[in-house]
Amino acid sequence: MIKAIIVDDEPYCCETLSILLARYCPQVEVAGVFHSGHQALESIREQKPQLLFLDIEMPRMNGFELLEKVKDLNFELIFTTSYDQYAIKAIRFSALDYLLKPIDREELQLSIQKAEQRLQAPLPQQIDLLLQKLASPTGLFSKIAIPTMEGLQMVAVDTIVHCVSDSNYTILTLKDRQKVVASRTLKEIEELLEDYSFLRVHHSNLVNLNEVNKYIKGEGGYLVMSDGSSINVSRSRKEGLLKRLQPNRP
Repeated sequence: MIKAIIVDDEPYCCETLSILLARYCPQVEVAGVFHSGHQALESIREQKPQLLFLDIEMPRMNGFELLEKVKDLNFELIFTTSYDQYAIKAIRFSALDYLLKPIDREELQLSIQKAEQRLQAPLPQQIDLLLQKLASPTGLFSKIAIPTMEGLQMVAVDTIVHCVSDSNYTILTLKDRQKVVASRTLKEIEELLEDYSFLRVHHSNLVNLNEVNKYIKGEGGYLVMSDGSSINVSRSRKEGLLKRLQPNRP
C-alpha cells in the first residue's frame, strides 16, 4: 500500500479525491486529510507519507510555501490545482506531476501508476527549479529537468543543439554529441523551451537558433547545425524561421 496525505483547503475537493482513490486506486491508503498547510506540516513530519497530494492555492500558506518548510522531501509529490497557466508551467519546468481540478479518474490512475514506478522523493534540484521559476516569472534558468526512462537528467539549456520527435519520446542532441531520450513528446519539450531561443521548424524537429550555422534554400529547405547535422524545415514553417533568423527582414 502507498501511504498518502491530501492537503487542500476545499473540503469538497478532499472528499472527491478520497472517493476516487478508494474506488479506482485501492493501492493508495489515505492516512490524513488536511485543509491547510499549517495543519499538514506536523503530520507530514510524523507520518512520513510516501505520496503527497498538494493543492497549490491555499490561504495563509500555499502549497509551494509548505514545500519550503518541509526539510526532508521523502515522498512522491502530485500537485492538485485549478487551471493556473504560470504555476503549471513552473511545475512542468521542474518535471513534477500535477492534476487539474476537477480531477479526472483516468488521469488520477495514470499519475498513481507513475508514482508507483518511481516511489522516490523529488530531486532537490527539482524543487529548487520550481521555486526559482515561481519567484522569477520572467527569469531564464540555465538548466531544466528532463524525465528519462532511468529517472531525471538535469540538462543545461544552452547545450541543446536540437530535439527530434520519436513517437511519445524526444531525442535531445547536446553539443558534446550526447543524446538524451526524454520521456516527453516534442510538444511538451517545446513548451518547456518556449522562453528560450528554440523554434519548431518541422513537426518532428525543434532547434536551438543559437546553434544554426546555415540555412539551405529549398521547398522548405534545411538547416545545418553546429554539430554538422541537417534538420529539415517544413514549407509551412519556413517563413516563421526566416523571420527569426532575419529579424529586420521586411
